[in-house]
Amino acid sequence: VQLVESGGGLVQPGGSLRLSCAASGFTVSSYDMSWYRQAPGKERDLVARITWIGGSTNYADSVKGRFTISRDNGKNTVSLQMNSLKPEDTAVYYCYARRVIAYWGQGTQVTVSS
Repeated sequence: VQLVESGGGLVQPGGSLRLSCAASGFTVSSYDMSWYRQAPGKERDLVARITWIGGSTNYADSVKGRFTISRDNGKNTVSLQMNSLKPEDTAVYYCYARRVIAYWGQGTQVTVSS
């Protein structure tokens, strides 16, 4: 089982990035899939989640209206579209899968700076 994130990088404030999480060893449509982030010296916090039943989504208040989580069952991936990025969005972003068992990806760095 593996989760591999990609798409991180350096972006200016107001810019956009799209993170992708590729899963292997299980199907993302059968798991609750989430993105978390961890800034230096801070706890790892939930950013967005999409449920395996019904595909319901929920977001942290700080990203509502700017970030969108989505799932591509055919590609077995989960993505996070991030728009209107702010310096406070700077963090390592982790993909997380959970049903009975939970899995973490290795993380991808997102830096928002001018």
